[in-house]
This record gives sequence, C-alpha cells and structure tokens, in this order.
Amino acid sequence: MLLQNLTTLATTLLTTTPQGITDTGFISGLASIAAAIALFPGIAVAMAQGRIGAEAVAAVGRQPEAKDEIRQIMIVSLGMSETAALYGLLIAFLLIFAT
Repeated sequence: MLLQNLTTLATTLLTTTPQGITDTGFISGLASIAAAIALFPGIAVAMAQGRIGAEAVAAVGRQPEAKDEIRQIMIVSLGMSETAALYGLLIAFLLIFAT
C-alpha cells in the first residue's frame, strides 16, 4: 500500500512540475536524497562493529585461552557487517553518478 502511494506521488510530481524546476534538476535532487538515505545502514554498522568488539574483549576476558578462536570469529563477523555499509555506499554512488 505504501509503495503504491509513493509510486503515485512520484508519478504526479514528475508529470506536474512547477515553473522554474526542470525535470533534470528535480530528478537529481531526488537522487541526492535517496543517496543520503542509502547511507543510513552505515550508522547501524558502526554500532554493530562496536558491539562485536566489546563482546570479543569480554569473551577474551572470560576465556583467555580461546583468544585465537575469538579473534577469528570477530574478524569474520566484522567483515560480514561491513558489507552492509559497503552496499549502501555503492548504492549511494550509483544514485549520484548515474543521474
């Protein structure tokens, strides 16, 4: 329902542009806003990476003999969480430079 309303709104806005606003400028403005929204996962990734590091430090504090295994798991987890931020950055670049 929300997607249909947004599609209708976008279609209405694109077909009825006020004077002084060109289609190209309007579309590039919307692309800039969408690119900013695409970078929001970076905030969650930063928080998740901080949590991963904190939990790894706590786990090493509880079991110092397992530090090598904990480090390996932490590095894999950090890499997996970083991909979300990289995908958001890629989408932002595509939105900015493709329009």
